[in-house]
Amino acid sequence: MEAGRIDAMPLIQISQTPGLSDRVKNETIAAVTEAYARATGKNPDSVWVTINEIPRTQWGVGGVPLG
Repeated sequence: MEAGRIDAMPLIQISQTPGLSDRVKNETIAAVTEAYARATGKNPDSVWVTINEIPRTQWGVGGVPLG
């Protein structure tokens, strides 16, 4: 690595309504990491994935609140 250069560490953010179990979240994180690493050739250890649970009251589709 060149001096002053930082290798990109990809961050994948998933936003969704609450409800997934911890098991499903863990499986999702593993699957997304694997797919991204395979598609880009990145080391899976450098891939960050977050799952943000946003209450239905904070979502809207077509101008209509979900909550």
